[in-house]
Amino acid sequence: MATTRLDPIDRKILSELQADGRMTNVELAKRVGISAPPCLRRVRTLEESGLIRGYHAEVNARELGFEVQVFAMVGLDSQAEVELSAFEERCRNWPLVRECHMLNGEVDFILKCVAPDLSSFQSFLTGELLTTPNVASVKTSLVIRGAKDEPGVPFDVLEERLSRSA
Repeated sequence: MATTRLDPIDRKILSELQADGRMTNVELAKRVGISAPPCLRRVRTLEESGLIRGYHAEVNARELGFEVQVFAMVGLDSQAEVELSAFEERCRNWPLVRECHMLNGEVDFILKCVAPDLSSFQSFLTGELLTTPNVASVKTSLVIRGAKDEPGVPFDVLEERLSRSA
């Protein structure tokens, strides 16, 4: 379902749910200006189409004891598709790796990792990541503090662009 096929109500539903995925369907319907039954049908359609992939609680990692956040820039020896896929699969199986993105440029992948402490991350780095087949280099940067961590997409930017093109 492309954005051009989404009407303003669908985009408003997505925006509202992105901001608060716990609200009731009745509250959501009120916020987007339609009654509850069609709102629920629209949400189900957005879920089935894959535009809504899930609902999650945003947890406080530091309060839960995950004191260390690290970005690891990984270079591979080979960028053949089979090697890229194999590395991505390994990343999906490492609990400390919370995000994995393939990049273009000098770095092949960037990983966002969280760990309870520096020694836990170091054990992962030396025992897992650096010993992985095809890994040529790893450069790490320890996060000192975060200035912004906002999930999702900026719907207001999308709406502005769509209103200019109409």
